[in-house]
Amino acid sequence: MKGKFITLEGGEGSGKSSALEYVKRKLDEDGVRYILTREPGGTPISEEIRSVILDKANTGMDPMTEALLYAASRRQHLVSKVIPALEEGTNVISDRFLDSSLAYQGGARGLGIEKVYALNQYATDGLLPDLTLLFDLDPEKGLERIGENADREVNRLDLEKLSFHKAVRSHFLKLKEMFPERIHVIDASKSREEVGEAAYREIKKVIGNNR
Repeated sequence: MKGKFITLEGGEGSGKSSALEYVKRKLDEDGVRYILTREPGGTPISEEIRSVILDKANTGMDPMTEALLYAASRRQHLVSKVIPALEEGTNVISDRFLDSSLAYQGGARGLGIEKVYALNQYATDGLLPDLTLLFDLDPEKGLERIGENADREVNRLDLEKLSFHKAVRSHFLKLKEMFPERIHVIDASKSREEVGEAAYREIKKVIGNNR
């Protein structure tokens, strides 16, 4: 049985990590076969690329360089971890994937969604998630959450201007219009438990009892 590929997307501070903790607990209780991973990263090589992309010292990085590094990390992540797990029948839940590149580099960086989509279709051999959960939150609230969470990693993207984060949000919502059957919006302004439960319900609809 082929596993299902589920991705979580959203702006900085939108609560994806908290929702994942809730989802993990519920899936463990259900005995579902799955792995959690993240982008950029998820494998040793991809994590090294992540360190370059998100390093706060790399403020001069060219937008296309950034997009290419994300695509390279994504390719390695897929071939080393995601695809083997799916072929074994294991469900894969990833914190970020293709849509982040479309919203951040394609939209907010101004490279063009179509151009970045084509780049990533090449990098992924056209693989798309079975379900994408978009955690939607006002960017001001998201950045406020980051400031209140002393344990959270603060990366180069967190330091962008508010206008950048607003552009990211608007392009994520545009992607929802482009891929309505795949992308489901989660209201991330609600309580942690409500957000986590909403995410869990949507994930269970897709994976069922695939153990």
